[in-house]
Amino acid sequence: MKKILEFIKKNKLLTLVLIAYIVVLIISPEKALSAVKGSTYYLKEMLIIMPVVFLLTVVIEALVPKKLIIQGLGEKSGITGNLLSLVFGSISAGPVYAAFPICISLLRKGASIKNIVIILGAWAVIKVPMLANEAKFLGVKFMAIRWVLTVISIFAMGYLMAIIIKKKDLPLEKEEDTDTILAINEDYCIGCGLCAEILPKVFEMKDSKAVVKAIPYGEEAEKQIAETVEKCPANAIGFTKAEE
Repeated sequence: MKKILEFIKKNKLLTLVLIAYIVVLIISPEKALSAVKGSTYYLKEMLIIMPVVFLLTVVIEALVPKKLIIQGLGEKSGITGNLLSLVFGSISAGPVYAAFPICISLLRKGASIKNIVIILGAWAVIKVPMLANEAKFLGVKFMAIRWVLTVISIFAMGYLMAIIIKKKDLPLEKEEDTDTILAINEDYCIGCGLCAEILPKVFEMKDSKAVVKAIPYGEEAEKQIAETVEKCPANAIGFTKAEE
């Protein structure tokens, strides 16, 4: 019973969805079957797309320098950053939900909220393949005017969101206990095993999750841990230096 309550607490949305399915199944079995078929289709789509997305987030976290993200998409990137975000969102493939893990990774690396909103907006409504189909069915003039008005709206929304929403309002980092020096956020960990590969004496894998094996001390050890924290694709490692 305790494990069930813990599952419900950690998966509130999933629990609500399951309850909704049960209610619909009781009221109208045919509609419930139709809903399950629709959900199965989107689940299959996600299983195909999300591994590629997670791989891309690993590349961003591990290979793209934070300084580069700040320069290109940060608060001071200006109109250049806005245009770069527009292009990135426009040439991306896949449904918009695939953009969320990538965008959270970019935010952690220093991208501004404004540019993230522009990426999401462009990803959702002005992708290049979609524009080609729009021009084919509705005409070039319709597509061009709609594109211009949409871009203006996306930019305006980005600037407005940056005023209303701040990074501190987003779940970018896990709040750690002040006594904790090194810890893994189990909810964030995706089980990639990267930390255990880099520092096998510090981290190990248990039940497809990373755990802290030992806490080393010293300047060199802290430097290695800090580098590993930066490379974690899910931002799941909480690290506080002893002197802090």
